Amino acid sequence: MSSLHPTTGVDAAHRGPDESPLHVGLNLIFLVPGDTGGMEVAARELIPRLVACAPPGVRFTAFVSRDAGPGPWDELTAKVEVPVHAADRVARVRGELQLLPRLARAAGVDLVHSLASTGPAWGRFARVVTVHDLIYRRFPETHAGIRALGMRVLVPLAVRRSDRVIADSEATREDLVELLGVARERIDVVPLGVGAPVHATRMPEVDVRRQLKLGDRRVLLSLSAKRPHKNIEALLDALASMPERPVLVIAGYPTAHEHTLQERARALGLEDDVRWVGWLDPAELEGLWALSSAFVFPSLYEGFGLPVLEAMARGVPVACSNASSLPEVAGDAALLFDPREPAQIAATLQELLTDAQLVARLRQAGTDRAAQFTWERTALAVLASYRRALSRA
Repeated sequence: MSSLHPTTGVDAAHRGPDESPLHVGLNLIFLVPGDTGGMEVAARELIPRLVACAPPGVRFTAFVSRDAGPGPWDELTAKVEVPVHAADRVARVRGELQLLPRLARAAGVDLVHSLASTGPAWGRFARVVTVHDLIYRRFPETHAGIRALGMRVLVPLAVRRSDRVIADSEATREDLVELLGVARERIDVVPLGVGAPVHATRMPEVDVRRQLKLGDRRVLLSLSAKRPHKNIEALLDALASMPERPVLVIAGYPTAHEHTLQERARALGLEDDVRWVGWLDPAELEGLWALSSAFVFPSLYEGFGLPVLEAMARGVPVACSNASSLPEVAGDAALLFDPREPAQIAATLQELLTDAQLVARLRQAGTDRAAQFTWERTALAVLASYRRALSRA
């Protein structure tokens, strides 16, 4: 994790978050509940902490699309609906580039923080953009058509026109420097946090096992969208080579790539060993966490890798890839493997399933590691980034 220290210089034209009053606009036009994955999780967790950690006199206005639905943005000082549907990507671009600057000016904001890589390119206010990852550059096959073209244009535009850029990890900062030519000193590394596990509402193990047809077998859990860079195919190859197969549960939103993965599982004879599920409600997911023997995350690229921390916070031992940001997040509290080597993945999982002393060490180390990543710490670092942005504006 990086060590973030707020700057002290703020020019006379702008007040920082520690010098009230200050009006911050949060660009949440991207939100389509249940469809925006980790970015939605980050927004829902960060917003209440920003409000709690901000000095007196700082107020927040949320700018949301018609698709936003209920959320912590309803509890802010104000909420402004931008008259577009975020599910329509062309409309979302219009909302951010054309409508948001005018609405922000009318609301009288001093700074706009865009939480999802793209944002307004003009306006008489300071600008901060959070870039969670540059997957569209590292793995261009992940995005196609107009979305791919849009990312190639809009992310660099937002980054160029922002006073500060927030990255979730050192790995993403290096990508910003290498791929977009961003000056390193303009980037603030702000790790995400992890919420407290909701044990009280979890579904009983017997019900989860019946619902997912797990029987009494040991369970490996992987939370992942079914996308190529998540590297689930290599995980299936690893599972097929294990002498005593556990049940692999892969939970996450479906994609067109899921059909390819299911075909691969059938070809490997894994029909009875893999459970494909979509998003689970909190009670189901907590029940699944509680009965899992281990969590496995074979991704080739992550801007942060929040599921690794979510597993650790619940005392679930973790095996994850040694790629991109994941070693930063996992530290020495997980077993790391080369994600392109199924045999190494299989050997690592076999260790987790057979070495009780190792599992006990990882459970404790993981809990300790996750405790270092709090949303309060994230919020304070974001507020410090606002201060730096205002000193440049």
